[in-house]
Amino acid sequence: MSDSRHVVCPACGAINRLPVERLGSGNCGRCGETLFPGQPVVLDESRFERQVSRSELPVLVDFWAEWCGPCKMMAPTFDQLARDFRGRLVVAKLETERAPAVSARFGIRSIPTMILFSGGREIDRLSGALPAAQLTQWLAGHGIR
Repeated sequence: MSDSRHVVCPACGAINRLPVERLGSGNCGRCGETLFPGQPVVLDESRFERQVSRSELPVLVDFWAEWCGPCKMMAPTFDQLARDFRGRLVVAKLETERAPAVSARFGIRSIPTMILFSGGREIDRLSGALPAAQLTQWLAGHGIR
């Protein structure tokens, strides 16, 4: 039997078990949507909990706000990360003003703040607008290549 991982569907939140060799492709067994859309997963408070706690892939969450200029500058970088790390990392976005309880729980004081989660726990965080190369290097330092 091959090794497999739990992957949370970005569309319906269902937990899917995928063989490691299929990570990066595949559709949800419940709703049929792609499990790896190649774009950041949009989270709210309830979807945040499920994605972070149930995914067996690392999850990088961008805490941002609509009015934040640096956050808007980072959006293309996050889009690219979602494509480049498909099947190895879940790239997600959480708008802080729509999820104040989550933002408060993680002490978000400046945005953008990126938090890397693994196994439901915070591993590391970075704040501020950063170039894609620096984010990629930071992820590599955590074994995500």
